[in-house]
Amino acid sequence: MTTSLLIRGGTVVNADREFKADVLCVDGRIAAVGDSAAQNAPAGTQTLDASGQYILPGGIDPHTHMQLPFMGTVTADDFFTGTAAGLAGGTTSIIDFVIPNPQQPLMEAYRAWRSWAEKSAADYGFHVAITWWSESVHRDMETLVKAEGVNSFKHFMAYKNAIMCDDETLVNSFKRALELGAMPTVHAENGELVYLLQAEVLKIGITGPEGHPLSRPPMVEGEAANRAIAIADVLGVPVYIVHVSCIESAEAIARARARGQRVYGEVLAGHLLIDDSVYRHPDFAHAAAYVMSPPFRPKIHQEALWRGLQSGQLHTTATDHCTFCAGQKAAGKDDFSKIPNGCGGIEERMAVIWDAGVNTGRLTPSEFVAITSANAAKLFNIYPQKGSISVGADADLVLWDPQGTKTISAKTQHSKVDFNIFEGRKVRGIPSHTVSQGGVVYANGNLMAESGKGRYIKRPAFGANFQAAALRAKELEPTAVKR
Repeated sequence: MTTSLLIRGGTVVNADREFKADVLCVDGRIAAVGDSAAQNAPAGTQTLDASGQYILPGGIDPHTHMQLPFMGTVTADDFFTGTAAGLAGGTTSIIDFVIPNPQQPLMEAYRAWRSWAEKSAADYGFHVAITWWSESVHRDMETLVKAEGVNSFKHFMAYKNAIMCDDETLVNSFKRALELGAMPTVHAENGELVYLLQAEVLKIGITGPEGHPLSRPPMVEGEAANRAIAIADVLGVPVYIVHVSCIESAEAIARARARGQRVYGEVLAGHLLIDDSVYRHPDFAHAAAYVMSPPFRPKIHQEALWRGLQSGQLHTTATDHCTFCAGQKAAGKDDFSKIPNGCGGIEERMAVIWDAGVNTGRLTPSEFVAITSANAAKLFNIYPQKGSISVGADADLVLWDPQGTKTISAKTQHSKVDFNIFEGRKVRGIPSHTVSQGGVVYANGNLMAESGKGRYIKRPAFGANFQAAALRAKELEPTAVKR
């Protein structure tokens, strides 16, 4: 049976332009945009009035951790509750992370995450972390790319004695990713320095959450970003730096891009809006709720991140949605290094970025679409299926009310975590409706998410030009002058 939805009277916003148009969705795809939409609507088509609103591509959060086993516990949000919260905020797709334990076969971990994600309410994909190296890892990377539609691999340069990559693993994995047409991504923090600084901070008697940012200063991130970029440059592979939080790593990306290197940067909504004063709150539970890595930074870094997004040197926005409740965070009551790292934000990301970005003039509506959906779709090779309002694209849409307001609170959120890092923030510009696979799943506060409705989205490997471009870049490098 054909299912159809007609959205009338709104302003369509894509990453390249905005224009008045109706949008017709049929059987989960966009069938028409413009005057022909209403004319071609099948009998019985559901209609939504978007007058005075924008019609945006559904948000893509390229960095989430649902149902993640980490630091002795498991996140509060599973794949259903986390993606349902995302739908309430206008995010219709996520890219989560498969994180094998060291020595665990990649395919074994991948199958476990795929089974957990079957309850997802929204479309999803996976990055797969490389936490160790062997011939089996080399072989499994090919299976993941060619058979499972995974085109990105994550590398943690932090978390010593757990999932941290050494440089040998980075080099081997980056090289293999290039061969397969996949994108290496990195969590850039120098794990050796963090390990040392954690011990030093604890040694002088600082055990509370205020010790967390002291043990992970900006230069720890900047050094790792520079190292990852240098390795990628030598090998000729593009690289994507996740959760860029500070001037040091933003500038490292800008420098590399200025000399023609393909380096891409991701920013978290929290890092754009929250500063490190939260760690000095007198209540442990309140301060611990903000413990994530990299930590929130002094305010001066926020402006650099906004400028990076404005200039195109930073490309995507995410949340690193990784939720732990107060009882779980209490594991680090006497030692900040034992506080499970992670914060929420999947429901709030689009609204807080619109409010602080578009409403202030930092971003245009089209730039907002670029950094919340289109760029992620392009970088991970699912554009224009995702991130675009165009004929043939998936019917993942958001009706965005630019005058609608909301005060963010843990009391009204859909995430299962008991804290909201944006608590009390009033935003102007919120979704009135979210459409996923052509069906309305959120309408004016009413969430209709359905467990298991989300689909696994395969992301094709990048083509032969991926490797060819790298080779050309290496050929153009100046040779050393012999003296």
